[in-house]
Amino acid sequence: MSKVTTGDLIGQRNQRLAKIKKLRELGINPYPARSNKEYSNNEIVENYKDFEGKTVTLTGRIMTKREMGKLAFATIQDASGRIQLYIKKDEIKPLDIKTQTLGFSELKLLDIGDIVEATGEVTKTQTGEISILVDTIKLLTKAIRPLPEKWAGLSDQEERFRRRYLDMTMNPEVRNRFVKRSIFWQAVRDFMIQTGFVEINIPILEAVTGGADAKPFVTHYDALDQAFYLRISHELPLKRLLGGGYEKVFDIGPRFRNEGIDAEHLPEHIAMEFYWAYADFKEGMKFTKELFRYVIKKTFGTLKFKIRGFDVDLSKEWEEKDFGTLLKDRFNVDIYNDSVESLKIVLKKSGGHVEKDMNRSRVVDNLWKVIRKDIAGPIFVTGIPKFLSPLSKSDPERTNIVERFFPIIAGSELANAFSELNDPIDQFERFKEQQDMREAGDSEAQMMDIDFVEMLEYGMPPAFGYGMSERVFWFFEDVTAREGVPFPQMRNDVDETTKKIYGKKYVLAK
Repeated sequence: MSKVTTGDLIGQRNQRLAKIKKLRELGINPYPARSNKEYSNNEIVENYKDFEGKTVTLTGRIMTKREMGKLAFATIQDASGRIQLYIKKDEIKPLDIKTQTLGFSELKLLDIGDIVEATGEVTKTQTGEISILVDTIKLLTKAIRPLPEKWAGLSDQEERFRRRYLDMTMNPEVRNRFVKRSIFWQAVRDFMIQTGFVEINIPILEAVTGGADAKPFVTHYDALDQAFYLRISHELPLKRLLGGGYEKVFDIGPRFRNEGIDAEHLPEHIAMEFYWAYADFKEGMKFTKELFRYVIKKTFGTLKFKIRGFDVDLSKEWEEKDFGTLLKDRFNVDIYNDSVESLKIVLKKSGGHVEKDMNRSRVVDNLWKVIRKDIAGPIFVTGIPKFLSPLSKSDPERTNIVERFFPIIAGSELANAFSELNDPIDQFERFKEQQDMREAGDSEAQMMDIDFVEMLEYGMPPAFGYGMSERVFWFFEDVTAREGVPFPQMRNDVDETTKKIYGKKYVLAK
Protein backbone atom coordinates (compact mmCIF):
# COMPACT_ATOMS: atom_id res chain seq x y z
CA MET A 1 0.00 0.00 0.00
CA SER A 2 1.04 3.65 0.09
CA LYS A 3 3.59 4.47 2.74
CA VAL A 4 1.17 5.27 5.54
CA THR A 5 2.28 4.39 9.05
CA THR A 6 0.03 2.53 11.43
CA GLY A 7 -0.50 5.74 13.39
CA ASP A 8 -1.38 7.72 10.25
CA LEU A 9 -3.89 5.12 9.09
CA ILE A 10 -5.56 4.91 12.47
CA GLY A 11 -5.62 8.71 12.62
CA GLN A 12 -7.28 9.01 9.22
CA ARG A 13 -9.71 6.29 10.16
CA ASN A 14 -10.62 8.18 13.34
CA GLN A 15 -11.19 11.36 11.31
CA ARG A 16 -13.60 9.50 9.04
CA LEU A 17 -15.41 7.98 11.99
CA ALA A 18 -15.86 11.52 13.32
CA LYS A 19 -17.38 12.50 9.95
CA ILE A 20 -19.82 9.60 10.20
CA LYS A 21 -20.86 10.87 13.62
CA LYS A 22 -21.38 14.38 12.19
CA LEU A 23 -23.44 13.01 9.27
CA ARG A 24 -25.68 11.11 11.64
CA GLU A 25 -26.12 14.23 13.76
CA LEU A 26 -27.24 16.06 10.60
CA GLY A 27 -29.79 13.30 9.96
CA ILE A 28 -27.87 11.68 7.08
CA ASN A 29 -27.60 7.89 6.91
CA PRO A 30 -24.05 7.12 5.67
CA TYR A 31 -25.13 3.63 4.56
CA PRO A 32 -28.58 3.83 2.88
CA ALA A 33 -30.16 0.71 1.39
CA ARG A 34 -30.91 1.86 -2.15
CA SER A 35 -29.81 4.05 -5.01
CA ASN A 36 -31.44 5.48 -8.13
CA LYS A 37 -28.59 4.81 -10.58
CA GLU A 38 -29.81 5.20 -14.17
CA TYR A 39 -26.75 4.76 -16.37
CA SER A 40 -23.17 3.58 -16.21
CA ASN A 41 -20.52 6.26 -16.36
CA ASN A 42 -19.15 4.90 -19.61
CA GLU A 43 -22.56 5.10 -21.30
CA ILE A 44 -22.53 8.86 -20.77
CA VAL A 45 -18.92 9.31 -21.89
CA GLU A 46 -19.26 7.19 -25.04
CA ASN A 47 -22.65 8.63 -26.03
CA TYR A 48 -22.16 12.22 -24.99
CA LYS A 49 -24.07 13.73 -27.93
CA ASP A 50 -27.16 11.70 -27.04
CA PHE A 51 -27.03 12.79 -23.38
CA GLU A 52 -25.81 16.39 -23.65
CA GLY A 53 -28.11 18.71 -21.70
CA LYS A 54 -30.09 15.84 -20.15
CA THR A 55 -30.37 15.20 -16.42
CA VAL A 56 -29.07 11.80 -15.31
CA THR A 57 -28.29 9.96 -12.07
CA LEU A 58 -24.93 8.22 -11.80
CA THR A 59 -23.03 6.48 -9.03
CA GLY A 60 -19.43 5.67 -8.23
CA ARG A 61 -16.54 5.72 -5.82
CA ILE A 62 -14.79 9.07 -5.38
CA MET A 63 -11.28 8.68 -6.80
CA THR A 64 -10.23 12.33 -6.85
CA LYS A 65 -11.65 15.41 -5.09
CA ARG A 66 -10.73 19.07 -4.96
CA GLU A 67 -12.48 22.25 -3.86
CA MET A 68 -11.75 25.72 -5.27
CA GLY A 69 -13.81 28.37 -3.48
CA LYS A 70 -17.32 28.17 -4.88
CA LEU A 71 -16.39 25.26 -7.18
CA ALA A 72 -15.64 21.63 -6.48
CA PHE A 73 -14.60 18.77 -8.72
CA ALA A 74 -14.63 15.02 -8.11
CA THR A 75 -14.00 11.97 -10.24
CA ILE A 76 -16.23 8.98 -9.59
CA GLN A 77 -15.57 5.45 -10.78
CA ASP A 78 -18.08 2.67 -11.33
CA ALA A 79 -17.57 -0.73 -12.97
CA SER A 80 -17.58 0.84 -16.44
CA GLY A 81 -15.13 3.68 -15.85
CA ARG A 82 -14.78 7.24 -14.59
CA ILE A 83 -16.62 10.53 -15.05
CA GLN A 84 -16.15 13.97 -13.54
CA LEU A 85 -18.60 15.68 -11.17
CA TYR A 86 -18.69 19.47 -11.63
CA ILE A 87 -20.16 21.13 -8.54
CA LYS A 88 -21.10 24.82 -8.28
CA LYS A 89 -22.03 26.25 -4.89
CA ASP A 90 -24.89 28.33 -6.32
CA GLU A 91 -26.36 25.46 -8.36
CA ILE A 92 -26.24 22.44 -6.08
CA LYS A 93 -29.28 22.10 -3.85
CA PRO A 94 -28.80 22.52 -0.08
CA LEU A 95 -28.84 19.78 2.54
CA ASP A 96 -32.20 17.96 2.53
CA ILE A 97 -32.85 15.37 5.23
CA LYS A 98 -36.00 14.12 3.49
CA THR A 99 -34.15 13.22 0.28
CA GLN A 100 -30.88 12.50 2.15
CA THR A 101 -28.93 14.78 -0.20
CA LEU A 102 -25.92 16.86 0.81
CA GLY A 103 -25.36 20.54 0.15
CA PHE A 104 -22.16 22.33 -0.82
CA SER A 105 -21.22 22.92 2.81
CA GLU A 106 -21.38 19.18 3.55
CA LEU A 107 -18.94 18.25 0.77
CA LYS A 108 -16.17 18.49 3.37
CA LEU A 109 -17.68 15.38 4.98
CA LEU A 110 -16.92 13.37 1.83
CA ASP A 111 -13.57 11.67 1.25
CA ILE A 112 -11.77 9.81 -1.51
CA GLY A 113 -13.06 6.25 -1.40
CA ASP A 114 -16.66 7.19 -0.50
CA ILE A 115 -19.38 5.90 -2.83
CA VAL A 116 -21.90 8.54 -3.92
CA GLU A 117 -24.90 9.11 -6.15
CA ALA A 118 -24.97 12.30 -8.24
CA THR A 119 -27.83 13.77 -10.26
CA GLY A 120 -27.29 16.57 -12.73
CA GLU A 121 -27.00 17.82 -16.28
CA VAL A 122 -24.58 16.20 -18.74
CA THR A 123 -22.22 18.91 -19.92
CA LYS A 124 -18.61 19.77 -20.67
CA THR A 125 -16.35 22.02 -18.62
CA GLN A 126 -14.32 24.85 -20.16
CA THR A 127 -11.47 22.38 -20.62
CA GLY A 128 -13.75 20.12 -22.64
CA GLU A 129 -14.08 17.31 -20.08
CA ILE A 130 -17.39 15.46 -20.10
CA SER A 131 -18.96 16.08 -16.69
CA ILE A 132 -22.11 16.04 -14.62
CA LEU A 133 -23.13 19.53 -13.43
CA VAL A 134 -24.37 18.34 -10.06
CA ASP A 135 -27.86 19.26 -8.86
CA THR A 136 -27.93 16.84 -5.91
CA ILE A 137 -25.42 14.49 -4.35
CA LYS A 138 -26.13 11.64 -1.96
CA LEU A 139 -23.76 9.55 0.13
CA LEU A 140 -24.23 5.80 -0.45
CA THR A 141 -21.27 4.40 1.47
CA LYS A 142 -18.83 6.14 3.79
CA ALA A 143 -15.35 4.58 3.51
CA ILE A 144 -13.67 4.41 6.90
CA ARG A 145 -10.21 3.55 5.56
CA PRO A 146 -8.48 5.72 2.94
CA LEU A 147 -7.60 4.32 -0.46
CA PRO A 148 -3.83 3.94 -0.96
CA GLU A 149 -2.21 6.90 -2.69
CA LYS A 150 0.09 4.60 -4.66
CA TRP A 151 -0.81 0.99 -5.18
CA ALA A 152 1.81 -1.75 -4.89
CA GLY A 153 3.45 -2.93 -8.08
CA LEU A 154 4.79 -6.34 -9.04
CA SER A 155 7.38 -6.09 -6.27
CA ASP A 156 4.60 -6.43 -3.72
CA GLN A 157 2.32 -9.09 -5.19
CA GLU A 158 1.41 -10.46 -1.77
CA GLU A 159 -0.12 -7.13 -0.79
CA ARG A 160 -2.14 -6.93 -3.99
CA PHE A 161 -3.38 -10.51 -3.68
CA ARG A 162 -4.27 -10.15 -0.02
CA ARG A 163 -6.32 -7.01 -0.67
CA ARG A 164 -7.51 -7.94 -4.13
CA TYR A 165 -10.57 -5.71 -3.79
CA LEU A 166 -8.19 -2.73 -3.63
CA ASP A 167 -6.22 -4.10 -6.57
CA MET A 168 -9.45 -4.15 -8.58
CA THR A 169 -10.40 -0.64 -7.47
CA MET A 170 -7.01 0.89 -8.24
CA ASN A 171 -6.32 -1.10 -11.43
CA PRO A 172 -9.26 -1.30 -13.86
CA GLU A 173 -7.28 -3.72 -16.05
CA VAL A 174 -7.30 -6.22 -13.18
CA ARG A 175 -11.05 -5.82 -12.71
CA ASN A 176 -11.60 -6.16 -16.47
CA ARG A 177 -9.55 -9.37 -16.50
CA PHE A 178 -12.18 -11.17 -14.48
CA VAL A 179 -14.96 -9.90 -16.73
CA LYS A 180 -12.98 -11.48 -19.55
CA ARG A 181 -12.61 -14.67 -17.51
CA SER A 182 -16.39 -14.78 -17.19
CA ILE A 183 -16.74 -14.31 -20.96
CA PHE A 184 -14.30 -17.19 -21.45
CA TRP A 185 -16.38 -19.65 -19.44
CA GLN A 186 -19.64 -18.41 -20.94
CA ALA A 187 -18.18 -18.98 -24.40
CA VAL A 188 -17.23 -22.54 -23.38
CA ARG A 189 -20.75 -23.13 -22.10
CA ASP A 190 -22.33 -21.64 -25.23
CA PHE A 191 -20.21 -23.78 -27.56
CA MET A 192 -20.99 -26.96 -25.67
CA ILE A 193 -24.74 -26.30 -25.62
CA GLN A 194 -24.75 -25.29 -29.30
CA THR A 195 -23.14 -28.64 -30.16
CA GLY A 196 -25.79 -30.64 -28.30
CA PHE A 197 -24.21 -31.16 -24.88
CA VAL A 198 -26.15 -31.05 -21.60
CA GLU A 199 -24.63 -29.39 -18.56
CA ILE A 200 -25.11 -31.51 -15.43
CA ASN A 201 -23.57 -30.48 -12.12
CA ILE A 202 -21.96 -33.36 -10.24
CA PRO A 203 -20.77 -33.72 -6.61
CA ILE A 204 -17.67 -31.98 -5.29
CA LEU A 205 -17.47 -34.22 -2.20
CA GLU A 206 -16.62 -37.83 -3.03
CA ALA A 207 -16.19 -40.96 -0.92
CA VAL A 208 -13.69 -42.24 -3.50
CA THR A 209 -11.92 -39.72 -5.72
CA GLY A 210 -10.21 -40.31 -9.04
CA GLY A 211 -9.92 -39.26 -12.67
CA ALA A 212 -6.43 -37.73 -12.32
CA ASP A 213 -3.02 -38.28 -10.80
CA ALA A 214 -3.25 -35.86 -7.90
CA LYS A 215 -3.22 -35.79 -4.12
CA PRO A 216 -6.71 -34.94 -2.84
CA PHE A 217 -7.83 -32.68 -0.02
CA VAL A 218 -9.45 -34.74 2.74
CA THR A 219 -12.41 -33.68 4.87
CA HIS A 220 -14.88 -35.39 7.20
CA TYR A 221 -18.56 -35.81 6.51
CA ASP A 222 -20.12 -35.60 9.98
CA ALA A 223 -23.60 -36.82 8.97
CA LEU A 224 -22.11 -40.01 7.46
CA ASP A 225 -19.17 -40.24 9.89
CA GLN A 226 -16.82 -40.96 7.02
CA ALA A 227 -13.81 -39.39 5.34
CA PHE A 228 -14.61 -37.66 2.06
CA TYR A 229 -12.45 -36.00 -0.60
CA LEU A 230 -12.77 -32.80 -2.56
CA ARG A 231 -12.88 -33.93 -6.16
CA ILE A 232 -9.69 -33.84 -8.18
CA SER A 233 -11.56 -34.38 -11.45
CA HIS A 234 -15.08 -34.37 -12.92
CA GLU A 235 -14.43 -37.57 -14.84
CA LEU A 236 -15.88 -40.57 -13.06
CA PRO A 237 -19.31 -39.08 -12.15
CA LEU A 238 -19.75 -37.74 -15.69
CA LYS A 239 -18.95 -41.17 -17.15
CA ARG A 240 -21.51 -42.67 -14.79
CA LEU A 241 -23.99 -40.40 -16.59
CA LEU A 242 -23.00 -42.06 -19.87
CA GLY A 243 -23.76 -45.35 -18.21
CA GLY A 244 -27.13 -43.88 -17.28
CA GLY A 245 -28.06 -43.15 -20.88
CA TYR A 246 -26.82 -39.61 -21.53
CA GLU A 247 -24.76 -39.21 -24.71
CA LYS A 248 -23.30 -35.68 -24.45
CA VAL A 249 -22.62 -34.28 -20.97
CA PHE A 250 -20.35 -31.65 -19.44
CA ASP A 251 -19.79 -29.79 -16.20
CA ILE A 252 -17.98 -26.55 -15.36
CA GLY A 253 -16.90 -26.04 -11.78
CA PRO A 254 -14.11 -26.17 -9.20
CA ARG A 255 -11.73 -29.03 -8.59
CA PHE A 256 -9.07 -29.37 -5.91
CA ARG A 257 -5.59 -30.85 -6.03
CA ASN A 258 -3.46 -30.76 -2.90
CA GLU A 259 -0.24 -29.81 -4.62
CA GLY A 260 2.10 -26.86 -5.01
CA ILE A 261 1.37 -23.36 -6.24
CA ASP A 262 3.33 -22.16 -9.26
CA ALA A 263 2.93 -19.98 -12.35
CA GLU A 264 0.58 -22.49 -14.03
CA HIS A 265 -1.07 -24.35 -11.15
CA LEU A 266 -3.36 -23.63 -8.22
CA PRO A 267 -4.71 -26.28 -5.85
CA GLU A 268 -8.22 -24.85 -6.37
CA HIS A 269 -9.28 -23.88 -9.89
CA ILE A 270 -12.21 -23.98 -12.30
CA ALA A 271 -12.29 -26.72 -14.93
CA MET A 272 -14.55 -28.13 -17.60
CA GLU A 273 -14.88 -31.75 -18.65
CA PHE A 274 -17.17 -33.28 -21.27
CA TYR A 275 -17.94 -36.84 -22.32
CA TRP A 276 -19.29 -37.73 -25.75
CA ALA A 277 -20.76 -41.20 -26.32
CA TYR A 278 -20.06 -42.96 -29.63
CA ALA A 279 -17.16 -40.63 -30.48
CA ASP A 280 -13.41 -41.34 -30.29
CA PHE A 281 -10.26 -39.28 -29.88
CA LYS A 282 -9.91 -38.68 -33.64
CA GLU A 283 -13.30 -36.96 -33.72
CA GLY A 284 -12.26 -35.24 -30.52
CA MET A 285 -9.27 -33.56 -32.18
CA LYS A 286 -11.49 -31.83 -34.72
CA PHE A 287 -13.92 -30.83 -31.99
CA THR A 288 -11.10 -29.47 -29.81
CA LYS A 289 -9.81 -27.20 -32.59
CA GLU A 290 -13.30 -25.82 -33.10
CA LEU A 291 -13.78 -25.34 -29.34
CA PHE A 292 -10.49 -23.45 -28.96
CA ARG A 293 -11.10 -21.23 -31.97
CA TYR A 294 -14.64 -20.35 -30.89
CA VAL A 295 -13.83 -19.65 -27.23
CA ILE A 296 -10.58 -17.75 -27.78
CA LYS A 297 -12.08 -15.59 -30.53
CA LYS A 298 -15.10 -14.76 -28.34
CA THR A 299 -12.89 -13.94 -25.35
CA PHE A 300 -9.94 -12.12 -26.90
CA GLY A 301 -11.20 -11.05 -30.33
CA THR A 302 -8.30 -12.69 -32.18
CA LEU A 303 -6.70 -16.07 -32.91
CA LYS A 304 -3.15 -14.70 -33.16
CA PHE A 305 -0.97 -14.18 -30.09
CA LYS A 306 2.65 -13.68 -29.06
CA ILE A 307 3.16 -15.74 -25.90
CA ARG A 308 6.42 -16.67 -24.15
CA GLY A 309 8.41 -15.80 -27.25
CA PHE A 310 6.23 -17.95 -29.52
CA ASP A 311 4.00 -16.65 -32.33
CA VAL A 312 0.72 -18.52 -31.92
CA ASP A 313 -1.91 -18.75 -34.65
CA LEU A 314 -4.87 -20.96 -33.77
CA SER A 315 -6.35 -20.63 -37.25
CA LYS A 316 -3.55 -22.65 -38.89
CA GLU A 317 -3.61 -26.45 -39.15
CA TRP A 318 -2.60 -28.33 -36.00
CA GLU A 319 0.11 -30.99 -36.44
CA GLU A 320 0.09 -34.41 -34.75
CA LYS A 321 3.24 -35.70 -32.95
CA ASP A 322 3.98 -39.02 -31.19
CA PHE A 323 4.84 -38.84 -27.48
CA GLY A 324 7.45 -41.62 -27.46
CA THR A 325 9.09 -40.33 -30.64
CA LEU A 326 9.42 -36.83 -29.21
CA LEU A 327 11.19 -38.21 -26.12
CA LYS A 328 13.41 -40.53 -28.17
CA ASP A 329 14.43 -37.72 -30.53
CA ARG A 330 15.31 -35.45 -27.60
CA PHE A 331 16.91 -37.88 -25.11
CA ASN A 332 17.62 -41.04 -27.15
CA VAL A 333 15.59 -43.13 -24.70
CA ASP A 334 13.05 -45.93 -25.01
CA ILE A 335 10.45 -45.05 -22.37
CA TYR A 336 8.95 -48.55 -22.49
CA ASN A 337 12.05 -50.75 -22.27
CA ASP A 338 14.84 -48.69 -20.71
CA SER A 339 15.25 -49.22 -16.96
CA VAL A 340 13.77 -46.72 -14.56
CA GLU A 341 17.23 -46.02 -13.16
CA SER A 342 18.64 -45.18 -16.58
CA LEU A 343 15.68 -42.89 -17.27
CA LYS A 344 16.27 -41.16 -13.93
CA ILE A 345 19.90 -40.50 -14.92
CA VAL A 346 18.71 -38.86 -18.15
CA LEU A 347 16.15 -36.85 -16.21
CA LYS A 348 18.76 -35.62 -13.75
CA LYS A 349 21.15 -34.61 -16.54
CA SER A 350 18.36 -32.67 -18.23
CA GLY A 351 17.68 -30.66 -15.10
CA GLY A 352 14.36 -32.32 -14.32
CA HIS A 353 13.01 -33.12 -10.88
CA VAL A 354 14.24 -36.47 -9.51
CA GLU A 355 13.18 -38.31 -6.36
CA LYS A 356 14.59 -41.53 -4.93
CA ASP A 357 11.48 -43.71 -5.20
CA MET A 358 10.10 -42.46 -8.52
CA ASN A 359 8.39 -45.10 -10.65
CA ARG A 360 8.39 -45.24 -14.46
CA SER A 361 5.23 -43.13 -14.73
CA ARG A 362 6.66 -40.30 -12.67
CA VAL A 363 10.07 -40.33 -14.39
CA VAL A 364 8.58 -40.30 -17.90
CA ASP A 365 6.08 -37.60 -16.94
CA ASN A 366 8.93 -35.41 -15.67
CA LEU A 367 10.99 -36.06 -18.81
CA TRP A 368 8.00 -34.95 -20.82
CA LYS A 369 7.75 -31.72 -18.81
CA VAL A 370 11.37 -30.95 -19.72
CA ILE A 371 10.73 -30.97 -23.47
CA ARG A 372 7.15 -29.73 -23.52
CA LYS A 373 8.15 -26.13 -22.82
CA ASP A 374 10.08 -25.95 -26.12
CA ILE A 375 7.19 -27.03 -28.38
CA ALA A 376 5.68 -24.10 -30.28
CA GLY A 377 2.50 -25.73 -31.58
CA PRO A 378 -0.35 -25.74 -31.87
CA ILE A 379 0.02 -29.52 -32.08
CA PHE A 380 -1.72 -32.63 -30.81
CA VAL A 381 0.60 -35.04 -28.99
CA THR A 382 -0.62 -38.64 -29.39
CA GLY A 383 0.83 -42.09 -28.68
CA ILE A 384 0.62 -41.61 -24.92
CA PRO A 385 1.86 -44.62 -22.85
CA LYS A 386 -0.76 -46.76 -21.14
CA PHE A 387 1.12 -46.51 -17.84
CA LEU A 388 0.37 -42.77 -17.84
CA SER A 389 -3.31 -43.25 -18.68
CA PRO A 390 -5.25 -45.59 -16.36
CA LEU A 391 -8.63 -44.48 -17.72
CA SER A 392 -7.91 -44.41 -21.48
CA LYS A 393 -8.78 -46.99 -24.13
CA SER A 394 -5.84 -48.97 -25.55
CA ASP A 395 -4.78 -48.50 -29.15
CA PRO A 396 -5.86 -51.70 -30.97
CA GLU A 397 -2.58 -51.85 -32.93
CA ARG A 398 -0.09 -50.71 -30.24
CA THR A 399 -1.27 -52.10 -26.94
CA ASN A 400 1.33 -50.21 -24.89
CA ILE A 401 -0.22 -46.86 -25.81
CA VAL A 402 -3.71 -45.41 -25.53
CA GLU A 403 -6.01 -43.31 -27.70
CA ARG A 404 -5.22 -40.04 -26.00
CA PHE A 405 -3.93 -36.59 -26.95
CA PHE A 406 -2.73 -33.31 -25.44
CA PRO A 407 -3.08 -30.01 -27.30
CA ILE A 408 0.26 -28.18 -26.89
CA ILE A 409 0.55 -24.45 -27.55
CA ALA A 410 3.65 -22.34 -26.85
CA GLY A 411 5.14 -24.95 -24.53
CA SER A 412 2.01 -25.54 -22.47
CA GLU A 413 -0.26 -28.57 -22.23
CA LEU A 414 -3.70 -26.99 -22.33
CA ALA A 415 -6.08 -29.93 -22.18
CA ASN A 416 -6.31 -33.69 -21.79
CA ALA A 417 -8.45 -35.93 -23.96
CA PHE A 418 -8.91 -39.59 -24.83
CA SER A 419 -11.10 -42.42 -25.99
CA GLU A 420 -12.62 -43.66 -22.76
CA LEU A 421 -11.94 -47.11 -21.38
CA ASN A 422 -15.22 -49.03 -21.09
CA ASP A 423 -13.93 -52.59 -20.61
CA PRO A 424 -14.67 -53.34 -16.92
CA ILE A 425 -12.03 -56.10 -16.62
CA ASP A 426 -9.31 -53.93 -18.16
CA GLN A 427 -10.38 -51.01 -15.96
CA PHE A 428 -10.26 -53.15 -12.83
CA GLU A 429 -6.71 -54.30 -13.64
CA ARG A 430 -5.55 -50.73 -14.20
CA PHE A 431 -7.16 -49.59 -10.95
CA LYS A 432 -5.30 -52.46 -9.23
CA GLU A 433 -2.01 -51.18 -10.62
CA GLN A 434 -2.83 -47.68 -9.42
CA GLN A 435 -3.86 -48.96 -6.00
CA ASP A 436 -0.58 -50.88 -5.71
CA MET A 437 1.33 -47.70 -6.58
CA ARG A 438 -0.69 -45.82 -3.97
CA GLU A 439 0.03 -48.41 -1.29
CA ALA A 440 3.73 -48.23 -2.24
CA GLY A 441 3.74 -44.54 -1.33
CA ASP A 442 2.58 -42.70 -4.47
CA SER A 443 0.01 -40.30 -2.98
CA GLU A 444 -0.98 -39.10 -6.47
CA ALA A 445 -1.90 -42.56 -7.78
CA GLN A 446 -5.60 -43.19 -8.26
CA MET A 447 -7.82 -45.07 -5.83
CA MET A 448 -9.65 -48.27 -6.57
CA ASP A 449 -13.23 -47.24 -7.47
CA ILE A 450 -15.11 -50.52 -7.42
CA ASP A 451 -18.46 -48.76 -7.84
CA PHE A 452 -17.22 -47.34 -11.15
CA VAL A 453 -16.09 -50.80 -12.26
CA GLU A 454 -19.55 -52.11 -11.36
CA MET A 455 -21.14 -49.41 -13.53
CA LEU A 456 -18.95 -50.51 -16.44
CA GLU A 457 -20.13 -54.09 -15.96
CA TYR A 458 -23.66 -52.90 -16.73
CA GLY A 459 -22.30 -51.31 -19.90
CA MET A 460 -21.05 -47.85 -20.86
CA PRO A 461 -20.92 -46.94 -24.57
CA PRO A 462 -17.62 -46.12 -26.28
CA ALA A 463 -16.93 -42.43 -25.73
CA PHE A 464 -14.54 -39.54 -26.06
CA GLY A 465 -13.63 -37.53 -22.95
CA TYR A 466 -12.02 -34.12 -22.64
CA GLY A 467 -10.92 -31.86 -19.81
CA MET A 468 -9.38 -28.42 -19.52
CA SER A 469 -8.94 -25.91 -16.73
CA GLU A 470 -8.93 -22.15 -16.53
CA ARG A 471 -5.19 -22.40 -17.18
CA VAL A 472 -6.23 -21.97 -20.83
CA PHE A 473 -7.55 -18.52 -19.93
CA TRP A 474 -4.46 -17.62 -17.89
CA PHE A 475 -2.30 -18.72 -20.79
CA PHE A 476 -3.91 -16.54 -23.45
CA GLU A 477 -4.34 -13.65 -21.01
CA ASP A 478 -0.59 -14.13 -20.42
CA VAL A 479 -0.72 -13.99 -16.64
CA THR A 480 0.35 -16.33 -13.86
CA ALA A 481 -2.14 -18.58 -12.10
CA ARG A 482 -2.47 -16.30 -9.06
CA GLU A 483 -2.86 -13.22 -11.26
CA GLY A 484 -5.54 -15.09 -13.21
CA VAL A 485 -8.00 -15.66 -10.35
CA PRO A 486 -9.81 -13.02 -8.27
CA PHE A 487 -8.72 -14.28 -4.85
CA PRO A 488 -5.67 -16.57 -4.94
CA GLN A 489 -5.11 -18.86 -1.96
CA MET A 490 -2.75 -17.43 0.64
CA ARG A 491 -1.66 -18.22 4.15
CA ASN A 492 -4.17 -16.62 6.51
CA ASP A 493 -2.76 -13.48 8.10
CA VAL A 494 -3.95 -10.16 9.53
CA ASP A 495 -1.82 -7.02 9.53
CA GLU A 496 -0.75 -5.29 12.70
CA THR A 497 -2.96 -2.25 12.12
CA THR A 498 -6.11 -4.33 12.01
CA LYS A 499 -5.01 -6.25 15.09
CA LYS A 500 -4.49 -2.95 16.89
CA ILE A 501 -7.91 -1.62 15.84
CA TYR A 502 -10.01 -4.69 16.64
CA GLY A 503 -7.87 -6.65 19.06
CA LYS A 504 -6.09 -9.95 18.39
CA LYS A 505 -8.89 -11.96 19.99
CA TYR A 506 -11.30 -11.10 17.18
CA VAL A 507 -9.09 -11.10 14.09
CA LEU A 508 -7.15 -14.35 14.31
CA ALA A 509 -9.11 -17.32 12.98
CA LYS A 510 -9.09 -20.48 15.10
